[in-house]
Amino acid sequence: MIKKTVALFAFLFWASLFSQTNTDNLKVFLDCRSCDNTYIRQNLYNVEFVRDQNFADVHLFFATQRNANGGRLYDVEFIGKNDFSEMYDKISFSSNTDMTRDDVRNLVLRQLKLGLVRFWMKKGTIEDVTVNVAAPTEEESTENADTDPWNYWVFRVGANGYFNGQEASTFSNFGFNLSARRVTEKNKFNFNIRFSENKSTFNFDDEEIIAVNNSKSLRVSDVISISDHWSTGAFARMGSSTFSNRDFFWNFKPAIEYNFFKYNESAKKQLTLGYRIGVVYNDYIERTVFGMEKETLWEHNLSLGGRINEKWGNLFAQIEFDQFLDDTTLNSLEFSLGMNIRLFKGFSFNINGNYEITRNQINLPAGDLSLEELLLQQQQLQSGYNYFISLGFSYSFGSIYNSIVNPRFNF
Repeated sequence: MIKKTVALFAFLFWASLFSQTNTDNLKVFLDCRSCDNTYIRQNLYNVEFVRDQNFADVHLFFATQRNANGGRLYDVEFIGKNDFSEMYDKISFSSNTDMTRDDVRNLVLRQLKLGLVRFWMKKGTIEDVTVNVAAPTEEESTENADTDPWNYWVFRVGANGYFNGQEASTFSNFGFNLSARRVTEKNKFNFNIRFSENKSTFNFDDEEIIAVNNSKSLRVSDVISISDHWSTGAFARMGSSTFSNRDFFWNFKPAIEYNFFKYNESAKKQLTLGYRIGVVYNDYIERTVFGMEKETLWEHNLSLGGRINEKWGNLFAQIEFDQFLDDTTLNSLEFSLGMNIRLFKGFSFNINGNYEITRNQINLPAGDLSLEELLLQQQQLQSGYNYFISLGFSYSFGSIYNSIVNPRFNF
């Protein structure tokens, strides 16, 4: 019985590799991590979605990044495959922060339909394809489209919180944030205020243990575009944090950055070298392991990072070095890596992680750490390194077509 089962599985596996059902519809491979893919499959008709780009007539490749108003900039490449290999188109469009999720997915769907018209024409399946162009109203035709009453400013305010517990313990969290930003081709200004508080209460043997962590921060940055490859800016921050033993802190760091590629290609590829240098002030809650109650230091930072987003997958890597100039032995070195790569038909490999060597924990409080503080993570711990790693792969086989969507029992 086991041999028959294995033989049947092997037969189905190899059959899936070498035989596929034919279809007259345009075969589409949808390659978008930030889209509502289910909605697109349900509402983009006259196509057949396939699960492998090698079987597609057109590969829809999305490169996205956040834009100035809090929405997203989409660069969609329509890459012809097989009999359509000589065809290529690209559409760019943006969503904004006022759009609902339904507005965004309908915007994406509408742009995909426009981009596929040429492919439908070559395929010869245009019987159900129509294009409607609305005539502008008199008011719209006379309106100046470049007029912006907000002068590129975008403001955002938010708050969140939760409360849960049981007989012996309760947990609560509250957060607040306020931001203002103005982004143009020449300048990028950001202002952000954040507050958060976590409180945990435990009752054990008629004893109540309360742990409270809170943090406040204000960040301001201003970046100026110098050329297609160079940028300069300044970054400032102030606030407090019980977890990191800072009753009050502030820092100010001018910076410069060079992009080996042009900045207008950043949706697909970046390789940047950045340098920051400035002053850091800390007023500590408890005396530190170095015997300091407050101090002013000079610190600099050097980073090299790259990002690639291509049809075969995406890759991100960065190395960053921080050092205090007053004592060069106080430094840290961090490596970060993330990638998701399609190695061959149906098989993808992904890895994400970072590793940091820490020799700059000047804020650690002196004295012993209690068991409660350790278990409740009320204070930052001394550590020569920290790391995070995740590895994975996926492999799928079977029918290349996946247009059917069945939402039953999804909740």
